[in-house]
Amino acid sequence: MTETNLPGATAVPNEFLVRPAQAEGAHAAHRDHTHSDRADACAPAASARTVAEQLAVILADLKPLVPVRVPLDAARGLVLAEDVLSATDTPPFDNSAMDGYAVIRADLLGASAQNPINLPVVADLAAGTAENPHLMPGQVARIMTGAPIPDGADAVVPIEDTDQGTDRVTIVRAPTAAAHVRRAGEDAHAGDRVLGAGSVLWPTRVAAAASAGTSSVLVHPAPRVAVISTGSELVTPGSPTRRGQIPDSNSFLLAAAVTEAGGVAIRVGAVPDDDDTLRALLTDLAGTVDVIVLSGGVSVGAYDVVKAVLQPLGTVHFGPVKMQPGKPQGFGRWPATENVPGPLIFALPGNPVSAYVSFEVFVRPALRRLLGHPELHRRTITATVADGWNSPPGRAQYMPVIVTHRTDSGTETGTDTDTDGTRDGTHIEVRPASRGGSGSHLVAGLAQATGLAIVSEDTTHVRGGDLITVMLSS
Repeated sequence: MTETNLPGATAVPNEFLVRPAQAEGAHAAHRDHTHSDRADACAPAASARTVAEQLAVILADLKPLVPVRVPLDAARGLVLAEDVLSATDTPPFDNSAMDGYAVIRADLLGASAQNPINLPVVADLAAGTAENPHLMPGQVARIMTGAPIPDGADAVVPIEDTDQGTDRVTIVRAPTAAAHVRRAGEDAHAGDRVLGAGSVLWPTRVAAAASAGTSSVLVHPAPRVAVISTGSELVTPGSPTRRGQIPDSNSFLLAAAVTEAGGVAIRVGAVPDDDDTLRALLTDLAGTVDVIVLSGGVSVGAYDVVKAVLQPLGTVHFGPVKMQPGKPQGFGRWPATENVPGPLIFALPGNPVSAYVSFEVFVRPALRRLLGHPELHRRTITATVADGWNSPPGRAQYMPVIVTHRTDSGTETGTDTDTDGTRDGTHIEVRPASRGGSGSHLVAGLAQATGLAIVSEDTTHVRGGDLITVMLSS
């Protein structure tokens, strides 16, 4: 994956034009649309970047963080920086797949319920035992699941096919060849590659590494991300408020989003609109984190503290992006010290929906790149618009939507779906998550959203029945 060939669903919204419905039947009412309405109004200033351009700038020089070795139990969700090779054969010895009796198959070829065979039990082998009795013809050993197959034995009779005797046992069914014997190395041989570099260590892969005899792995570490809300109006949720004050939701929103993306969130919380306070905080954080995410204070207002503190550094660019919500954006780095690059800085808008959309479109892919993750972007689907809405001219819109499956009978189901918008004959539909549309302050409506519908810059009206690309968020 390269920055010049980004997955368009989240990076290049111009490629995802809303398509008018052309189906018969339920969508016939929309057949008079030859295309969704296009904007003739003036686009944003020429200096404004497209979403794709902004994302390309962000990802251009980003590389996965320098690998570190961590204990296996601390590696879940991280990305391998080297192959994991099996230290031994897996399993390392022939062992039993069942509780039962290790036997010599030739002794039991005629065993049946009508012709039971009774043999002496000469050993009792539990899982983990180091004993290795050599079975002679006519002998059996009681054996538990996972215990080594004793020398001389070539099959296991499950306990259900016996009378469960301990000194002698009666067997009523002949085993097949090598029945219930797990062979050494049948899963992996010593030196085999069990996991490749770039693999994400999900639980099953952690188990595979452990089974291969690995106690620690070389991984790209999770980026440490400081999350700061700015604004003198912000107070800690649950605190008494006076006129003009509101709870700080952004730091909680963005810290949770960092964690979900795989980063380590350090939620600083809210700081007032004071240049010196913010400058001192950023200076302290600069040597301890990989990324700083700020929200608020990035536009052209009289108290836009983030822009006032960071723009003079010359290492953070502020400018409009052709998107809605989320037009004002800032991105760059804290100045380097002693040839050590400073942390990445994302300066996001302060309205909650704007901050969330900006995180999903710009910050999350960057964090995934730092993690060395093979998938930078959210999964996308194509869905049918149930209730239409308007979109601003000249800007790509990211509308929080509720994604549902609707069957022919009208039943709504969950949101899991194939990428073409269908599953088992159901139709995938989307509708705005809030009656207020894409208003950047509508955080309560945002909580209902399960995706972001992507509307291209030149589309001003999204109509019911149109097909649209949706970036799934849950």
